[in-house]
Amino acid sequence: MAFYRQVGSLPKTRHTLFRDDSGEILYEELMGEEGFSSDSSLLYHRNIPSALVGARVWELPEQSLTPNAPLIPRHLKLHDLFSAEDTQGTDAVTGRRLVLGNGDVRISYAWVGKTSPLYRNAVGDECVYVEDGAAVVETVFGALPVSRGDYVIIPRATTHRWVLPEGGNARLYFIEANSHIGPARQYLSKQGQFLEHAPYCERDLRGPAEPLLAEGQDVDVYIKHRGTGPSGLAGTIHTLPEHPFDVVGWDGCLYPYVFNIDDYMPITGKVHQPPPVHQVFEGHNFVICNFVPRKVDYHPLSVPVPYYHSNVDSDEIMFYVGGDYEARRGSGIGIGSISVHPGGHAHGPQPGAVEASLGKDYFDELGVMVDTFRPLDLGEAGLACDDGVYAGSWTGGRWING
Repeated sequence: MAFYRQVGSLPKTRHTLFRDDSGEILYEELMGEEGFSSDSSLLYHRNIPSALVGARVWELPEQSLTPNAPLIPRHLKLHDLFSAEDTQGTDAVTGRRLVLGNGDVRISYAWVGKTSPLYRNAVGDECVYVEDGAAVVETVFGALPVSRGDYVIIPRATTHRWVLPEGGNARLYFIEANSHIGPARQYLSKQGQFLEHAPYCERDLRGPAEPLLAEGQDVDVYIKHRGTGPSGLAGTIHTLPEHPFDVVGWDGCLYPYVFNIDDYMPITGKVHQPPPVHQVFEGHNFVICNFVPRKVDYHPLSVPVPYYHSNVDSDEIMFYVGGDYEARRGSGIGIGSISVHPGGHAHGPQPGAVEASLGKDYFDELGVMVDTFRPLDLGEAGLACDDGVYAGSWTGGRWING
């Protein structure tokens, strides 16, 4: 983010001696991307941020992937993965289940009712969409209250945890990159400011407003990092002598922030607009789009639902989170569903959807889409919640291969 923020107490000049009011030295940490040649922030700690008193292996949740073979479109029912009883013992770090993934991005899901341990993703940035519920994301930069419709962007290696209110729960959709995640480049100036045609801008972003300080000794932090196993991932638990929430101030352009989908201003046209107008974020080899309630095409012969299309370079993953998605009428897809439309297969409205859409001037639909430029494989959760019949939904369920 080129959007500079300053929170808490800071020295007048960077990289100079800084003491607190009692005269104790504060320790400066530079947190920077791309070998300190891109966005960065300076954080001022009460304690030495490198200090460790222990480390042990963390066995990550199941990370195996299975190819989408034979190549078919699929309907994954994420709400089938967790029961209400499951939520009480499920947290946002150890409880997320892998739905889809490749070498660039992993998509997971969890319905959580328990505060997570402290966590740091050292592989890439995370974009977490809050489908329902509320939580507070506590980070070394400060706290971020989040609720339904929020995207939470958490930079790589940010120590944080998801805190659930007493008796509360939240449905969370995790998009984990092997890279950084930021606003779509077509919306930004050369210096990184949002342009006038962008569907959202800096004032729509919520960042930490004040330092978050906590006390504690021998505190565990769960770390997901690069490994040499089949998934390319590994886990470690570091035990720190003091609680890592000891930052009295920070400034810079690298920090976690929140954007709510209701603040996205949709771009519409005289005829149906292609998916790039719905883009909100991007990472390496993938983009994130959202489809929000909007007025639709106003040409007298317009067909409001999408035309059939072959996105020849991408797999399209649509997560249906609200309203009634017109193009999927009769497919069995509903709130909490994912449609997997792989590259190499033309897809579009189910039979009857075109006719039903004629004359409509408004769509009440809410969806989060991830388009990847490498094929996605199925995680254990994707295999577990596949309805097994979606591929035949364009032919009335006829399927000749069993």
